[in-house]
Amino acid sequence: MTWNDDVKEIERQRRMAEQMGGADSVAFQHGRGKLTVRERVDLLADPGTFHEIGALAGTATWEDGAVAALKPSNMVVGTVRVDGRKVAFSGGDFTIRGGASDANIGNKSRFAEQFALRSRLPFVRLLDATGGSVKTFEQIGRTYLPGGAGTDVSTHLLQAVPVVSAVLGSVAGLPAVQACLCHFSVMVKGTSQVFVGGPKVVEQATGQRITKEELGDERTQIRNGVVMNLAEDEADAIAQVRRFLSYLPSSVWEAPPERTPDDDPDRRDESLLSVVPQDRRRTYDPHAIIEAVVDEGSFFEIGPLYGQARVTGLARVDGIPCGVMSNDPRFNGGSMDIAAGEKMLRLLELCETFHLPLVYFADEPGFSVGPTQERLGIVRAGARVVTALNSSRTPYICFVVRQLYGVAGGLHWRGQGFYRRYAWPSAHGGSMHIQGGTAIAYKREIEAAEDPEAKRAEIEARLFAISSPFRNAHAFGVEEIIDPRDTRPLLVDFVRDARRVVAAELLGPATGPSYRP
Repeated sequence: MTWNDDVKEIERQRRMAEQMGGADSVAFQHGRGKLTVRERVDLLADPGTFHEIGALAGTATWEDGAVAALKPSNMVVGTVRVDGRKVAFSGGDFTIRGGASDANIGNKSRFAEQFALRSRLPFVRLLDATGGSVKTFEQIGRTYLPGGAGTDVSTHLLQAVPVVSAVLGSVAGLPAVQACLCHFSVMVKGTSQVFVGGPKVVEQATGQRITKEELGDERTQIRNGVVMNLAEDEADAIAQVRRFLSYLPSSVWEAPPERTPDDDPDRRDESLLSVVPQDRRRTYDPHAIIEAVVDEGSFFEIGPLYGQARVTGLARVDGIPCGVMSNDPRFNGGSMDIAAGEKMLRLLELCETFHLPLVYFADEPGFSVGPTQERLGIVRAGARVVTALNSSRTPYICFVVRQLYGVAGGLHWRGQGFYRRYAWPSAHGGSMHIQGGTAIAYKREIEAAEDPEAKRAEIEARLFAISSPFRNAHAFGVEEIIDPRDTRPLLVDFVRDARRVVAAELLGPATGPSYRP
């Protein structure tokens, strides 16, 4: 006697589960331009590495002591390998009850997050689910007080492993919150929406009729920062997930994964000599600086359509992953508004959590001014950014490529931890801009002059004459003024030293010193 028949039964029921909601439901999903959850897993996984957990969880129909049919749970969970590294995931199956929670057997999503936390594995959510349903009340025979939905595990997960949310359909309720409980999120143009409550809920609550696209597609959720990146299609979304994970360690207990560099560490790009215009009123594209300094083709931008006054993303330098940010003078002069500050905080927290050196190409005119920003609370938001940066200990380097003014300009500097700073010949700064400050500080002298405008111009010219970065260097107000072409070699030197600092800190106090001056 063997268990061969039972083993065959396992495979038979697995095949039932793999049919998901059935041929008609799958065709409907495809007809809306969407992939099934299992097709999405195939895109995420290295070929042949998908291991499903709880494949037989579902509602079985029994006839004569045998399973005649099996309606699977609408949540697929398991592990895959991404670039050879093991990753845990959960994926909503919209072909079964639209991904509603009443068809999620045994809270597989919570199990998957606990599995990732205990196994110290990166976690990916493939979101395509409508969330809670009143049908649940009938199933359990009562209503209930909300709680225990797994957000406690989700919170702990963020402090331990990289977490990614890919919004691949309409998500509402808890799945919408899960879209934000992550280190990186992406949605698909034209087929993804995110909202607390869908159109019918909105109509019941407010009387307003609205489409799901008007309520929460990319026109809203990418611009307001709820979701970080936009993908052209699902294949692009999954490719972005894979790329994001490639820069991060599997957990906070490991160093970021390095790659064998294929770019010359001593490369000196000639374009850096002219990228910043000598006319201070002219703008430039900061991506040109970033691309000329980091390893070729390695920059992955995060949140390009939110807080556009600041560019943020991940890159490699000499094969070593790092966070990268820059002001973008093409948007609001590059000044830090609330959105740009929030964007900076996200990157800083990511680097702090996962031991990534942070690189800043600084051209900061100061906090954004005006009644709109004041009404939104720019002072409070600015104080939050100041606190976060000065509390951080991740290795930090700044290249002052143009201006630094005010408290926001001071964020290029940090008084503790591993930190370096260099200035380009185009650098200048102060507590406030000469143009605006002159009218305030010399108000009486200007007003008393026979020609106030000529007097103001005379004073500004005098002040501009002493704004040379060389005067700053003479007073050791800046450590080094560098040839912009030397930026990459100096950055390579920094990340190599940062790697040693991070390695020592990961040893912990029991086996090695933790030096954080």
